Amino acid sequence: MSQAPSRTVVVLAAGEGKRMKSATPKVLQPLLGRTLLGHVLHVASAIHTDRTLVVVGHKADQVGAFLADAAPDATPVLQAEQNGTGHAVRIALDAAPELTGTVVVLSGDVPLLRPETVEALLTTHERAGAAATVLSAEVAEPGGLGRVVRDKNGHLERIVEQKDATEEERRIREINSGIYAFDAVLLREALGKLSTDNAQGEEYLTDVFGILASQGHPVAIEVAEFAYETLGCNDRAELSRLRVLMRDRINDAWMRSGVLLLDPATTWIDATVTLEADAVVEQNCKLSGTTTVARDAVIGPDTTLIDTTVAEGATVLRTHSIGARIGPEATVGPFSFLRPGTTLARKSKIGGFVEAKNAELGEGAKVPHLTYVGDATIGAKANIGAGTIFANYDGVRKSRTVVGEAAFVGSDTVLIAPVEIGPGAYVAAGSAVAQDVPAGNLGVTRAQQRNIEGWVARKRPGTVSAAAAEAADITSEQE
Repeated sequence: MSQAPSRTVVVLAAGEGKRMKSATPKVLQPLLGRTLLGHVLHVASAIHTDRTLVVVGHKADQVGAFLADAAPDATPVLQAEQNGTGHAVRIALDAAPELTGTVVVLSGDVPLLRPETVEALLTTHERAGAAATVLSAEVAEPGGLGRVVRDKNGHLERIVEQKDATEEERRIREINSGIYAFDAVLLREALGKLSTDNAQGEEYLTDVFGILASQGHPVAIEVAEFAYETLGCNDRAELSRLRVLMRDRINDAWMRSGVLLLDPATTWIDATVTLEADAVVEQNCKLSGTTTVARDAVIGPDTTLIDTTVAEGATVLRTHSIGARIGPEATVGPFSFLRPGTTLARKSKIGGFVEAKNAELGEGAKVPHLTYVGDATIGAKANIGAGTIFANYDGVRKSRTVVGEAAFVGSDTVLIAPVEIGPGAYVAAGSAVAQDVPAGNLGVTRAQQRNIEGWVARKRPGTVSAAAAEAADITSEQE
């Protein structure tokens, strides 16, 4: 059995992207969980290549730092001066002089490309024994894009850029996607013959096709099944359109896998998110990062989850959550804010207008409403009354509060950390607790109430309060 040829991916990511009008390089613009370049590198990793070379140029330090973190196996190659796509690929091959086999060239700003499409390109290329193969697409409005020119037999004759095309060629609707497969040896030879005699004064990689065809080498075309996969972007408006296309593709895939999305048009799910069948996502929701949602969980409406784990059967309503872990059958919301380090055990509850940070709730524990829980451990079946504040910061350091199993904290209480409320203990409403409350005890810090007779009449004469008090006195005397 003959050995499959080696495969090398060259990603072109050196351009500035001036029309983005951003301090961030174009290829590092975010798009549903990854950067533009990140999506392309994901495709490169999915087609099982032997190596990936990324041509960097504009803000090479930023792009290089991204690669070191997101794709450490990829090798950056510096194109100090951007003299065209042919020049970029030549520099990449110069950095790997031993390279043979198949070279796949991808653009760093084409995030909708699927691995299946690149595999189809490679299959066509390798079966035909082609020297070069281009991925093309049929589009309704090809303005500004390079055209694929075929001969009378339908074979590839050459690829022409918009600025160099004749009027007849500009009417062609089959466009060059900027995605190619080449024989490495023949590509290297052809790159040495490129010129800059064109409208942009650059070395066009597309001229390689004409050079190879004129030498009698076979060149081929693979037409993309979905033209939208070949779309790149040059400005914020085009990036926004790509975002909508990707949203729809991601949502469609999840719905076909058994996830219920009540309003896909207002549901935004990053490419890095995982959902199980029978999960429900209601309208106006954003699921980002490493978020996972298990079977029978209900998310939303109006909820944002970032790097959050939601277990089976949990409900998360009108909530903003970052880095939290929500256990089975737990409930959160409405109008809750979960910050990193928050963990909810089975059937625990964080209710309306509650903020939690680095907080652990045991099984069945409840924080129903209007509470701040910072740096706390709350035992199973404990109940925290409305308006409670876990005062975790003394202006210098943060300390932890522990509430034991089945303890009860009354409303409008301040727990001043570090402090521990023992199992089964009670804290009276309105208390400010700075010392531990042992198990089974009642902690009370309220001062004794006293009523000052006649205070309103003396201090607030002529007010509606004074009039109401006077009327009440008259009524009491008559009774």
